[in-house]
Amino acid sequence: MPYSEQVRPGARRARSGIGVVLALAAAAVIGVVLGYWTVPAPSSSTASFLDPTHEGRALPGPDPERLPGSAVTVDDGVVPPGGTVFDGGVPAVANLDPDLLGALRRAAADAAGGGVEFSVSSGWRSAAYQDQLLRDAVSEYGSEEEAARWVATSQTSLHVSGDAVDLGTGAAQWLSERGAAYGLCQTYRNEPWHYELRPDAVDDGCPSPYADPTDDPRMHQ
Repeated sequence: MPYSEQVRPGARRARSGIGVVLALAAAAVIGVVLGYWTVPAPSSSTASFLDPTHEGRALPGPDPERLPGSAVTVDDGVVPPGGTVFDGGVPAVANLDPDLLGALRRAAADAAGGGVEFSVSSGWRSAAYQDQLLRDAVSEYGSEEEAARWVATSQTSLHVSGDAVDLGTGAAQWLSERGAAYGLCQTYRNEPWHYELRPDAVDDGCPSPYADPTDDPRMHQ
């Protein structure tokens, strides 16, 4: 009789029980490890998103009507999720300079053939919205001087005047190669998402971007 057949049934049951215990223990350890590395999905009230047009910082939201803990709303220029340059009913888009918006829409129509959508992270902003962003930037970066590299005052912001737009990654990349043909130019090297209208760029090409807003003379008026 082979050795395996000589083992008493009781011993087999004992070994079988031990195997089950070991398997359960191993499963528990794996569960703990996976649980440790798995980040739970945030609730809608605490989720954050990276909005390149808000100076690349993580902001609360997105809430299409209001930023949590803030008085600013869509009417102040908060862009609902999925907003594009064709959303004329959204103040952030509708209040842009008409020539800038026209150039954006012409470029977007051409880019659509290649599957590129011109999503808008931020366009026109109210003074109240801009002031809040500046306060947040000072708190985040630790000083007004450092914050000024990313957020302008409401008195100098090209967003408040409707002369600047911050675009999603796909649109910004598309314009980095083709924007001059539409007069659309990146203004700051540290903000590849920030575009303004430069009509002369159609013939002369886009000017070299400023290093950041602190190098822009318009920010010191």
